Amino acid sequence: MADLRNNFVGIKSPNPFWLASAPPTDKAYNVERAFKAGWGGVVWKTLGEEGPPVVNVNGPRYGAIWGADRRLLGLNNIELITDRDLYTNLREMKQVKMNWPDRALVASIMVPCEENAWKAILPLVEETGADGIELNFGCPHGMSERGMGSAVGQVPEYIEMVVRWCKQYTRMPVITKLTPNITDIRKPARAAKAGGTDAVSLINTINSIVSVDLDNFAPNPTVGGKGSHGGYCGPAVKPIALNMVAEIARDPETYGLPISGIGGITTWRDAAEFLALGAGNVQVCTAAMTYGFKIVQEMITGLSDWMDAKGHRSLDDIIGRAVPNVSDWQYLNLNYIAKAHIDQDACIKCGRCHIACEDTSHQAITNMIDGVRHFEVMEEECVGCNLCVNVCPVENCITMVGLEPGELDKRTGKVVDPNYANWTTHPNNPMARQAAE
Repeated sequence: MADLRNNFVGIKSPNPFWLASAPPTDKAYNVERAFKAGWGGVVWKTLGEEGPPVVNVNGPRYGAIWGADRRLLGLNNIELITDRDLYTNLREMKQVKMNWPDRALVASIMVPCEENAWKAILPLVEETGADGIELNFGCPHGMSERGMGSAVGQVPEYIEMVVRWCKQYTRMPVITKLTPNITDIRKPARAAKAGGTDAVSLINTINSIVSVDLDNFAPNPTVGGKGSHGGYCGPAVKPIALNMVAEIARDPETYGLPISGIGGITTWRDAAEFLALGAGNVQVCTAAMTYGFKIVQEMITGLSDWMDAKGHRSLDDIIGRAVPNVSDWQYLNLNYIAKAHIDQDACIKCGRCHIACEDTSHQAITNMIDGVRHFEVMEEECVGCNLCVNVCPVENCITMVGLEPGELDKRTGKVVDPNYANWTTHPNNPMARQAAE
């Protein structure tokens, strides 16, 4: 049976599934329930400095984007860091860690960008027995207006500075949580590494307004007639998160830097994709808020079963396996050719493939043959764009079939380059030409 035990920068947990810093990890009650359900670790909801607690809104805190079936695709929140007293959180963290010594417990922290503020809170967190700290440089709303959160995460020099302070004043592993609200995610990751961080986690939420109430003309969620931008998360942000994780994993300057992957993880397959692109573990929030803590059981079983079926014995067999196959566009094999194929037995004759191709693509799919409604790909017109695959409502009804070397491409009338399969040494590959020169 696959071994799901995880060791992330020395922080051990029985599986790679952690709960991210968010409402589900705001108190001992929630965290105890999460551990009983099977979560391998939690990042406690972000702690602030000693003093008056943060005040959250008492009205709506979430806005949403739904699919046609009312399935939650994206969640926007305007909630701030914990509004509970610092010492209450610290006492509960200590007790939970004593009760669950085999689970990972990491403290998320956000205090002003001043050395003394970090120096003061770190010993308090360390005394709880927490396994590590996560520096919240990602929150895009509320706290960023106060010079914290993404206001720090968007300035690499600040990131490096704060990380250095934390490495100086604590023995605990330091995980730096990065904001996606930046042009090039590699720059803050490089800064965190330069400061000595043990790992990075990403992505935090994305700046967003998900909708507008057209009765009172205010953004949702609306609080007393007004709304604010918030942080966007959920399945819809997964593609953005995967790309940013891959960018750090394949950047020569951050290569080998441990990554905790966050962003839209809902199923075991999502988790496996993050691991394949270089994440050492994953953090989940929206899925737990949507379906409850027991969703982790499906994630654990699904990942384990898939690993068994594929012969992967441990997480190390998966982590980073897809990174070498992430390429810049200029290095893609332009000699590779694929054509769409429609399974006539599976086709329900809805015509969506024809309409999409006819109106917006390359007019490569018929809708009639001999006066009968029939959808078939005309290879001589097909450019292999796979739009039809993506609009077809029947899974695997339309597939892409690659032409073999030496086959005739009916669209161009040319024979497929018999050497295209050896792309690593092909003369049309810019990397191969450079190596030869």
